[in-house]
Amino acid sequence: MTSDIEIARAARKRPIAEIGAGLGIAAEDLVPYGHDKAKVAAGVLPGLSARPDGKLILVTAVSPTPAGEGKTTMTVGLGDALAAAGRRTCICLREPSLGPNFGMKGGAAGGGYAQVVPMEDLNLHFTGDIHAIGAAHNLLAALIDNHIHWGNALDIDPARVSWRRVVDMNDRALRQVVTGLGGPANGVPREAGFDITVASEVMAILCLARDLGDLEARLGAMIVAQRRDLSPVRARDIGAEGAMAVLLRDAMLPNLVQTLEATPALVHGGPFANIAHGCNSAVATRTALKLADYVVTEAGFGADLGAEKFFDIKCRSAGLRPDAAVVVATVRAMKMHGGVARDALGAEDVAAVRRGCANLGRHLENLALFGVPAIVAINHFAGDTEAETEALAEYVRAAGGVAVVAHHWAEGGAGAAELARHVVDLAESGRADFAPLYTDDLPLWDKIETVARRIYRAGSVTPAPGLRDRLARWEADGFGGLPVCMAKTPYSFSADPALVGAPEGHDLPVREVRLSAGAGFVVAVCGQVMTMPGLPREPAAQSIGLDAEGRIEGLF
Repeated sequence: MTSDIEIARAARKRPIAEIGAGLGIAAEDLVPYGHDKAKVAAGVLPGLSARPDGKLILVTAVSPTPAGEGKTTMTVGLGDALAAAGRRTCICLREPSLGPNFGMKGGAAGGGYAQVVPMEDLNLHFTGDIHAIGAAHNLLAALIDNHIHWGNALDIDPARVSWRRVVDMNDRALRQVVTGLGGPANGVPREAGFDITVASEVMAILCLARDLGDLEARLGAMIVAQRRDLSPVRARDIGAEGAMAVLLRDAMLPNLVQTLEATPALVHGGPFANIAHGCNSAVATRTALKLADYVVTEAGFGADLGAEKFFDIKCRSAGLRPDAAVVVATVRAMKMHGGVARDALGAEDVAAVRRGCANLGRHLENLALFGVPAIVAINHFAGDTEAETEALAEYVRAAGGVAVVAHHWAEGGAGAAELARHVVDLAESGRADFAPLYTDDLPLWDKIETVARRIYRAGSVTPAPGLRDRLARWEADGFGGLPVCMAKTPYSFSADPALVGAPEGHDLPVREVRLSAGAGFVVAVCGQVMTMPGLPREPAAQSIGLDAEGRIEGLF
C-alpha cells in the first residue's frame, strides 16, 4: 500500500501564485515561502470588507477513540469534492504541532488521497508560525524574571508567577522545574514549568485577534503574575506587548497551500483543543469567507469540545455564522463506544455498532441546540463490513438524519462527491439559525453549568473549594461577559476517559479555573488535563528519518 508521504511526494503541485489567483488574490498580495506555500498579505482582508461571506461548513466528529476518525482527511476530501463540483472552495485548517507529530500521530495533513501539500513542510516547521509564538511567549517569561532580578519595582510575588515557558515538543520532564538556581546572578529561585507551545495563551490570542492592533492589545492584557498584595500583573505592566507583537507580525498572516487536487487551503494557527478553542485562526476563516463560495473548516476533538468551542468562543468572537455541520463517524469508533476493545475491532460486530451509535446521536442532538443543521459522514475503512456500515446509516435515518458513506481517503474528492451534494443542499436550504448556547450576561458559573448539563448531560457539577468565589471576583473586575472554555478529556462526555458511549447523570468536577484575559475566555479545568503531553512508549519519532537521498521518511 502506498504511504501518505509517498502519495504527497508524487503530487504535481501548482505554483502557489496560481492557487492564489484561483481565489482572486493578486501575486503581489502573496509573500512566497518557496514555490508551494505563501502568506497572504495583511491588506487583503480589509480590502474585501464589502464582499458577502461564503457558506461556512464545520467538520466535527464523534468522541475520538484510539482507532481514529479522520476529521482532517474528511475536511480535505469534502473541500476537493466541492471544488470539483464547480464551487469556489477554500479549506481552513490548523497548523500541526511538532509534539503530536513526533509522539502519537506522525503527521496531521490529512491522509491517503485527501491531503494538504507540501506535507513534509506542513508537519515540520512550515512557515515558522509556531516557533514565533514560542519565541514571543518565552520573551515574556524572560522579561518577568528579569524584572524581578533588577529590583522588582512591581512587587511581583515570585511564588505567584503564573506565566510558564513553552516548547513545541512533548516532554514530560519539563512539566515542573525549578529556575534561577546557581546564585543571585542567575535570578530568583522559584518553581516553574513548561507547556507545549500550542497551549500558550499567545497562540489562542493570535487565533482570535482581528488585526495587529488587536493582537498587541490582547497581548498586553494577559495576566502573568500577582503582586504581594494579590493584585494582578499584566504583560503590559512589564512592557512586553510591543516586542511580542513584533515577533508575531508575520505569524499573523494566513498561510496559503493546496490539496493534492489543487484546492486552496489556508492553514493557520493551532491552539490546543482543550485549554483553548482548538480552531484555526479567525483571520484565516474570515479571509476565506470573503474569497470563496464555500469554506470548510474543522474543530479539534469531538463535537462536545471542538464544535461547542467553535460556536461559543470563535463564532462569538469573530462574528461567524455557520451554515451547516458535518459529523464524522466511523464503524470502528462506534464499535469502541459500543464496548469493543481496540485489539478486537477487526471482527464484525453489528450489535456493538448499534450500541455505540448512542454517542453519535448525542452529538447530533447537541448540534441542534446551536441551530446548525448537520449531516453524518461515514468515513469508510477497508475493514468495515457492509452490515456494520448499514447499521450506522440506519441509526441516522431512524433519527431523521442523513448519512453518507465517503471514500475520499482512497479516491480523493471523487469519493466525497455524494457528501458534497448533500452539504450544498443543506447549506443552501436556509435552515441554519445559529445562536450560541448561552448569552454573554449569564454569570460565569452558570455558563459552566449550562455546558456541563446541556452538552455533557452531567447530573451535577462540583466546584473545587473557593472556585466560585474566584469567579465572582473576576465578574466584579469586569470579566463576567467572557465565554467559558471547558478543558476535559476528549474521550468521554464525562471527566472520566473510560466512560465511553453516551453517559448521563454523572458528576463533572471542576477543579480549577483560569482567566485568559487576553484571549478573552475563562478556562474551566475538569478532571485531569495535561498542558504538556508526554511521549508514548513507542514514539512516532523513532520511525521518522532521512533516506539515502536526504528525503524524509516515516511521516504518515
